[in-house]
Amino acid sequence: MAHFAQIDDQGIVTRVLVIEQDEIDTGAWGDPASWVQTSYNTRAGVYYTPNANPMIPDPDQSKAFRKNYAADGFIYDALRDAFIPPRPFPSWVLNEDDCLWYAPVPSPAADENTPYAWDEDSQSWITPSN
Repeated sequence: MAHFAQIDDQGIVTRVLVIEQDEIDTGAWGDPASWVQTSYNTRAGVYYTPNANPMIPDPDQSKAFRKNYAADGFIYDALRDAFIPPRPFPSWVLNEDDCLWYAPVPSPAADENTPYAWDEDSQSWITPSN
């Protein structure tokens, strides 16, 4: 079985299924052209060894495709051949190498006692008040 994302005419992922290519090709799940395979073990353009804990990059990176595992609301960009998550804030910038969004200011070093959150108004990382 493989993972496939169904995309609408705007390139937005509407659902992800574990299904065989032959089943998609029947047309029973809609237009076969609206389905794009996604790799469950790919994140930021890196393919990770399945079921490894902690996550370990796999020696066979030929299995990495489409930059990120698709999820509802992601965009499939056919020119980049990549699944891109929704932009979290207007100021964040897309990294072309991994197709993830990054704040314009690097995040401070995090630890379990000091959580940080992005504040779009001040364009900075803040510690949310309780």
